[in-house]
Amino acid sequence: MSDTIEKVKCLIIGSGPAGYTAAIYAARANMNPVLYQGTQPGGQLTTTNEVENFPGYPDGVTGPEMMVQLQAQAQRFGTDVRDGWATKVDFSGDVHKVWINDTKEIHAQTVIISTGASAKYLGLDSEQHYLQTGGGVSACAVCDGFFYRNQEVVIVGAGDSACEEAHYLSKLCKKVTMLVRSEKFRASRIMEERVRKTENIEILMNHDTVEVVGDGQVVNLVKAKNKTTGEIVDIPATGFFVAIGHKPNTDIFKDYITLDETGYIVNVPGSSKTNVAGVFVAGDAADHVYRQAITAAGTGCMAALDAERYLASLD
Repeated sequence: MSDTIEKVKCLIIGSGPAGYTAAIYAARANMNPVLYQGTQPGGQLTTTNEVENFPGYPDGVTGPEMMVQLQAQAQRFGTDVRDGWATKVDFSGDVHKVWINDTKEIHAQTVIISTGASAKYLGLDSEQHYLQTGGGVSACAVCDGFFYRNQEVVIVGAGDSACEEAHYLSKLCKKVTMLVRSEKFRASRIMEERVRKTENIEILMNHDTVEVVGDGQVVNLVKAKNKTTGEIVDIPATGFFVAIGHKPNTDIFKDYITLDETGYIVNVPGSSKTNVAGVFVAGDAADHVYRQAITAAGTGCMAALDAERYLASLD
C-alpha cells in the first residue's frame, strides 16, 4: 500500500450547511472528520446576499458570513477542514476510496456526500454580473422573494418548480412577469392553470431573455425577445428569478451510488443512507424538493448520526 494513502474515520465531501453540520456532529462524536470544501467553499449560500429565514439570526446574516461561522464552529470541535475537491471515487469494496484533486488517495470508513446542487442559469453576462453583486438575480424565490415585496419581478422557467415559485412571488410582489422560453409549459396542467388564474402574473410565451439591465449594482429592467416576431420588450423589474432547474453535483458517484433520472442521490427513506454501506448523503445532492439551508443542515445532522451508528456496528 502506498505511503500517499491516508486513512480516515469520517470523510465529508462538500462544505455547505449540510457538510458543516455533519462535521459539527461527527467531531463532537470523536469521529475525527476530515472535510474537503469542494470547488465552491461554503456552497450555494455564498452567492446569497441576505439570509433572513435561518433560525437564530433575528437580524439576518449574509450567506458568506453564515458559512464562515459554520466553518469556525466545525473547526472548534476538531474538524480538519481542507481545500480541494473529490475527483474520483471507488466504492466497490469494503474500503471507501476517494481521490482528491486527482492525486491524493483517501481510504475512509465512512463517507458523507454533501456536494449539493448547482442552480442552472441562462449564461448571460448581465445575469452573472447582477448575481455577483447580489443586486437582483436569484435562483431561489423562497429564499429571496421577501426582499421584493410590493415590487415588480421577472421569473424565467416553464416547469412545476417555476410555476410554484411564480405563484409564491405573486403573494409578495405587485407584479410577476413569467417568461416561458417555448410555446408551451413543461409543468403539470394543474400548476399551469394555477399561474394562469393568478391575476398579477403575466405570462409571455415563446420569449427569450436578452439582457438584465441595471445601474451596475441593482436591477431595474429586463429585456426579452419575442421569438416569433423578433420584437424586444422592456419589462420594468427589480428582481430577476431563474427557475430552469438545478444540477446535482453527483457525477463522480454515478458508477456506485444509485441516482434518480435527474442525477439526485436516492437515499433510504427516513435516513441518510445510500445503497452503499458506510456512504451517506446530506443536503441538496439528494433533495430536489425543499433545497433550503435549514433542511440541508438537518440532513447533515442525520448523516453524522447514521455514520456514527454505522461505525459502532463495526466494533
